[in-house]
Amino acid sequence: MDARFALNPGLYSPAALAQPDPEQLIRTHLSLVRKIAWHTHGRVSTALDIEELAQIGMIALIEAARTFEERGQAVFATYASVRVRGAMIDALRKQATMCRSALRRRRELNAARATLAGQLGRPPTEKELANQLAIPLGELQEQLNATQGVRYESIDEVYSDHSIWFAADEPDALDHLEAGDLRAALVKAISELPEREAMVLQLYFVEELNLEEIGQTLGVGAARVCQIKKSALGKVRELLGNWEDC
Repeated sequence: MDARFALNPGLYSPAALAQPDPEQLIRTHLSLVRKIAWHTHGRVSTALDIEELAQIGMIALIEAARTFEERGQAVFATYASVRVRGAMIDALRKQATMCRSALRRRRELNAARATLAGQLGRPPTEKELANQLAIPLGELQEQLNATQGVRYESIDEVYSDHSIWFAADEPDALDHLEAGDLRAALVKAISELPEREAMVLQLYFVEELNLEEIGQTLGVGAARVCQIKKSALGKVRELLGNWEDC
């Protein structure tokens, strides 16, 4: 027998094991969400409206009520407070990519849209909103784009093997094979060049010496080195002509 049961027989009684009703937990802790929302809004009042925070907190409260398990270690209010506050802070962090002026302008645009919607009895179009604000449509669209926060999406939802956004930068197997074949063809072509021409290409492309430095090495002028390099490259292109046509 469990020693804890011997010391406290009521530990595993039906009353102790009974889990609270999620709906009851939500109803009795609505005020907790508003309290945390006002407290958070007071600290960062320019980031999100109080109602937006309250909505975020309500979702977190519902999730907390559904996942809470009564184990005698923490009351639901403590558990829910952590979840609700954490959800609000996460939302504020996502909005942190926007500057204060952009946030202020977004609230102004939302207020103007809401006022116009009340007058029209329906959501206004961008053209109607631009006319209401007495600004060109293009300027309104720029302001709307500038006041949109960063959108976060699950990588599992947006990933696609056929999307260029997820294409690997590394060469694939075919690229590796072609690069290997080209390297072998270059080595063979250069090996067929006269010794001086092969040396000029080696010093210029591999050792990265300039024409003056190569000329000093070979005991000729830079102009002569340029002629040798040009001649060598022409021969290499001719030798690689058949490979390029494959």
